Amino acid sequence: MGTLFVGGALSVTLAALAYPAMLGVNTTSSSGSRVIAQTQWGPLTEQDRDFVVKVRAAGLWEYPVGQMGLKKGQSKAVLIASKHLIDGHAALDASCRKISTMLNITIPNLASPQQQGFVNTLAADQGKQFDTDFANILRVTHGSIFNAIAKIRSQTKNTVVRALADQANATVLDHITVMEQTGLVNFDQVLFQETTPPKLPAKDLTPPPPAGGQPQVVLTPPVDSTTRPPVLPGEPSGQAASPTPTVG
Repeated sequence: MGTLFVGGALSVTLAALAYPAMLGVNTTSSSGSRVIAQTQWGPLTEQDRDFVVKVRAAGLWEYPVGQMGLKKGQSKAVLIASKHLIDGHAALDASCRKISTMLNITIPNLASPQQQGFVNTLAADQGKQFDTDFANILRVTHGSIFNAIAKIRSQTKNTVVRALADQANATVLDHITVMEQTGLVNFDQVLFQETTPPKLPAKDLTPPPPAGGQPQVVLTPPVDSTTRPPVLPGEPSGQAASPTPTVG
């Protein structure tokens, strides 16, 4: 079962890009380069907007998996990796929520059904199987998004999206590294799954739209957090990270 879910990882990660289009915000063009808004931080393209959504969606399932790993992880390396997931995605979430307000982007409050499937698989795992699935599922998803981050970083003309890409690049590389340090990653399998994703229906890949009036989910930083969101363009240095306490 764990292998089956890992097989869908690339599709899940990249499918979050379709979320704004599925909400009817805009129809995503094939290239994603169409400018959908002019902002004080530079033009906002479809792929810029979708990147913010994708980063938010990733945190909505990887953060709780990190919490799960602290409880169920069998090895010290898995416990360390779990702390990195929580810390890194709490900081990314703070940036996504702030940027979504600045750029008027709708972001999800729940992971997609398939992303929730990853969570359910790991919730059902016990012992060594949990550690193995944890390391491989998360190595596939982070490896899959790595190239997408590089594309945004090299192409975006929006300064706040560029700042998020810088932050995401550092965070994802860190998470790739700690997954590999578990010693449990099957690199042949991971490479195959990254390059040969299964075709899954859009309804399984799309996070549900946030319900009207629903409080925004916040991924709360741990008390011993060592990661802080970057200062965004035009933001005073003292405002970089004052996380809002709440759900998560």
